[in-house]
Amino acid sequence: MCGRYASSRGPADLAGIFEIEKWQPDEEGEELAPDYNVAPTKEVYAVLDRPLKDAEDPAPVRQLRTLKWGLVPSWSKTPEGGARMINARAETVHEKPAYRRAFAARRCVLPADGYYEWLTAPEERRLEVEGKKKRPRKQPYFVTPADGSVFAMAGLYEFWRDKTLPDEHPLAWWVTCTVITTEAETTPLAVAPDEGPRSLADIHPRMPLMLTPDRWDAWLDPSRTDVEDLRPLLEPPPPGLMRAYPVSTAVSNVRNNGPELLKELDGPEEGTLF
Repeated sequence: MCGRYASSRGPADLAGIFEIEKWQPDEEGEELAPDYNVAPTKEVYAVLDRPLKDAEDPAPVRQLRTLKWGLVPSWSKTPEGGARMINARAETVHEKPAYRRAFAARRCVLPADGYYEWLTAPEERRLEVEGKKKRPRKQPYFVTPADGSVFAMAGLYEFWRDKTLPDEHPLAWWVTCTVITTEAETTPLAVAPDEGPRSLADIHPRMPLMLTPDRWDAWLDPSRTDVEDLRPLLEPPPPGLMRAYPVSTAVSNVRNNGPELLKELDGPEEGTLF
């Protein structure tokens, strides 16, 4: 799954990486601050191809926009469920009512430095499979491309209209997003910690779907709406691109935020399970 990630690159960096043509800042006209502990319901950067609002030219334009993490379907009566829709499974995203329309027409890339995952011990996994309550997860790991490149997560976005507000109200429209996840890699990490997990699957059964640069244009192209044409884009990236290392349990508290959360530890913290 993906329940927390780090995103420190600003619009200038992202514009060069993704060939952004238009940047739409947040309502205050300011950039998002670097966020080393991105949690659900926060505002996040998203790359998408879409015609500009009120533009005469209907051609899609590569944009950088700020969206709220936690997808609210357009047909939802209230936005409360968005906090639960932070992830969409690659295996079923084309058929689930909450995601299928967005999958066909509103795909985005969510740039990140990498994501955090708390190691799921074997007993926890058994309880998870059986649908029973799990014990708290322990040692967090940070997963990131081994070459230091951007971690481009496949995402979907959606528009939701708050009908209790007038059209001119700044909160009349919500634009929300979700991260697509897939089965975690069982192949060896490009760089693994000295002790602990040797593959992403050793940490957790799921991982965010990372899109390699050769898939960005096809994924973002809104003219591609055929589900069977799109499903091959949900294939996992080539193995051996990632590294993972233990980080401080301070990241478990969403109030903690700073580059120190990305500091690599020599090994799991004392008292944690691994």
